[in-house]
Amino acid sequence: MTQNTPLSPRPVHEAVRRVQSAAQLRALGVSAAQTAAQCLPGGPWQQLLPSVYLLHPGSPTDDDRVRGALLYAGKPPAGARRTAPGRVGPGYGEAMVTGLAALALYGFTSAPPVIALHRIDVLVPRTRRLRSTRFVQVTRAAVLPPPQRRLGVPLAPVERALADAVASLTDAATVRRILTEAARGGYCDPAAVVRELDGAGMLGRAHVVDAVEALLAEGRAVAEGRLYEMVRAHGLPQPLWNVELSLPGSTFLGGVDAYWPEQAVALELGTRSPREEHVTFTAEREHLERLGVTVVRVTPQRLRDAAAQLSVVLRTAMMAAEDREPAAYLVVLPR
Repeated sequence: MTQNTPLSPRPVHEAVRRVQSAAQLRALGVSAAQTAAQCLPGGPWQQLLPSVYLLHPGSPTDDDRVRGALLYAGKPPAGARRTAPGRVGPGYGEAMVTGLAALALYGFTSAPPVIALHRIDVLVPRTRRLRSTRFVQVTRAAVLPPPQRRLGVPLAPVERALADAVASLTDAATVRRILTEAARGGYCDPAAVVRELDGAGMLGRAHVVDAVEALLAEGRAVAEGRLYEMVRAHGLPQPLWNVELSLPGSTFLGGVDAYWPEQAVALELGTRSPREEHVTFTAEREHLERLGVTVVRVTPQRLRDAAAQLSVVLRTAMMAAEDREPAAYLVVLPR
């Protein structure tokens, strides 16, 4: 056998054929010496990353780089049990792609393609002793979020990937484009993105604050469009849109996105920033409910995914108005 003889002691699954870790090769019966021989100059293989090998001599593709990064970040810690012979899995462990690379894989047009990125961010547990190397940037989290999968590749949830991407960017226009696309494309709940950015301590950066305002505005516009469509499609009575409620004498009670005055039912979209949501909305809702107004709050994500269920909730609230005391007289003004 020469160094150019391809090694395939056991069949290799298509998904991992091009890129494999040292542990996977051992499980296939390929020794370390055989691997080293295949990676000699002019050989059919090459070392892509530490303990990760590209099983062809050409340039790595997007998929090669992504799967290689996951194999590097997902390798078992030193001293952990080796893969049992004959068992060849993805080998990614708890690792998942995040940042701009994840956004590109989700289909964001505002994110550069993976091949154009100098690095691929990979999210791992904080306890992993793993260094960033070559094109792999290791990012750690105390608690890993549940990954989303695209073509077998584990990706951080969009809101976490956005936060990690923004952390690496300094260009205000790019940050704004990426966050706006997230809302416009319905990739995630804008409020969830703001929570991630807040948790990462990035809301104090000037270029991020401006982008977040654009994100919330875009998210609100998209959610309002879905709300109008839900009312029309499910035959609900037309409400008064975007109004402010107050008591006679100008005691302001709060603004709502839709109000049915005959039934005293109000709806508010959860599109405020996290800091506004808890204090402001809770106080307004409690005040309105004491006055006999039923307040329904809905997140943009629920409006997108469960519009039919929401229409039933609203219709039930309107029917219940017949069995309760009339609400206090309120002044309704355009917001």
